Amino acid sequence: MEQNKKFKLVTSKKTRHLLPNILTLGGVCLGISSIKFSIDGNYSLAVILILLAAILDALDGRIARLIKGTSEFGKELDSLTDFVSFGIAPVFTLYFWELNAHGKLGWAITLVYSVCCVLRLARFNLTKIDDNQSWKNNFFEGIPSPAGGLLILMPLIYELTDFNFNLDVRNFTPYLTIVIALLLVSKIPTPSLKKISISSKTTIFLLLAAGIIFIALLFYTFETLLIFSFIYLSFIPLSIIIYKNQKKKYNQKISDEDHEDIL
Repeated sequence: MEQNKKFKLVTSKKTRHLLPNILTLGGVCLGISSIKFSIDGNYSLAVILILLAAILDALDGRIARLIKGTSEFGKELDSLTDFVSFGIAPVFTLYFWELNAHGKLGWAITLVYSVCCVLRLARFNLTKIDDNQSWKNNFFEGIPSPAGGLLILMPLIYELTDFNFNLDVRNFTPYLTIVIALLLVSKIPTPSLKKISISSKTTIFLLLAAGIIFIALLFYTFETLLIFSFIYLSFIPLSIIIYKNQKKKYNQKISDEDHEDIL
């Protein structure tokens, strides 16, 4: 008798790929939902959903590497999700909030940002780092799309806070969007936390910091987001300096090795 075959959605060897992909799909749902709420004029919830999408984006890749569930399918799915959640949703939220007041120019700025985001993601997928240049793993080329998606929302986030500095931030919105769009496709080295190792002695302090950040986001969501956005921007010049120093050390090492070979 022919043995009945049980239907399986995935093979047992591939089940570890499900969790990171589910998180990725959750991110795209959050991104699309944020567009819906921005159309409804609920900008606070739209920003929160984009923040949650960014958190899921940070988790899915790390979980995939932790459980050895990385795959080419997951990589492509992650890029498509990033484009929706950080290349379309944030700038559409900004468009419904302020950019539409600028008419055709506002829509053009919206398109420019989305195009720059998709170009940044395409370049990221094609970027390969040699093993002898592993130090480059601590840096991104240009700002990553999740960071860009939150940075362009800074004027809106400011309006959602309780801060009152008598600033008309709406006037800065078009210029900030263009600057962030250019930073997305630039080759400016920006900090990446993917390869930073944490010693066991500092784990307790890392957990404490994570707890404080979580509490701050829970009770002062938009104020915390705005402060961290400024902190991130301030780290970019420092990242450039560190990158140049590491590149100089690497070039010096290569030069010394070549000199030894000649001798």
